[in-house]
Amino acid sequence: MKCLIFASLNIGPNLVFNANKPNAMKKLLIILFTITTTAAMSQTKTLYDFTAKTIDGKDFDFSSLKGKKVLIVNTASKCGYTPQYAKLEELYKQMGGEKFEIIGFPANNFGAQEPGSNDEIAGFCQKNYGVTFTMMEKISVKGKDQHPLYTWLTEEDQNGVSDDKVKWNFQKFLIDENGKLVKSLGSGVDPMSKDITSWLAK
Repeated sequence: MKCLIFASLNIGPNLVFNANKPNAMKKLLIILFTITTTAAMSQTKTLYDFTAKTIDGKDFDFSSLKGKKVLIVNTASKCGYTPQYAKLEELYKQMGGEKFEIIGFPANNFGAQEPGSNDEIAGFCQKNYGVTFTMMEKISVKGKDQHPLYTWLTEEDQNGVSDDKVKWNFQKFLIDENGKLVKSLGSGVDPMSKDITSWLAK
């Protein structure tokens, strides 16, 4: 007995695929793959699905950043890249505000270079670099206790763009005005580099 596969996919009247006809079967598989892929992509999270706490313990909902480009960076107070705080603040003063935000996440994952408490980190940032952009409470950016936001930033099946593990302090992630990951930039990329300023100018 011949086997018939019926598919009501709303792509045409009285659509019947015969399993014994390779071309028809191939078309059906392509359609089903497209539907599955589209559904998976539609479920991809955005920045706006996350919350965290600021360095002074207040709840922060990332959906409040809708319409803004965002730079997320993991920071440390005792790192060779720590002077980038000054460049991040310069970038924020020049381009931050209505259309752009910088979010700093202190983390002690690399070389134990962020040993301080949230209060100590906040004091360090203010005293040494006059930081005015948003600093969050200290988190983990990798490992078993990785913050959910950083899981999203580093795993393609969540962000829909790429797998890109955090390799050191001051790695930067660029997020567009729709809350979607654009790309990651390494620790050595200067916050005032064209990689960032040209993206912000678009």
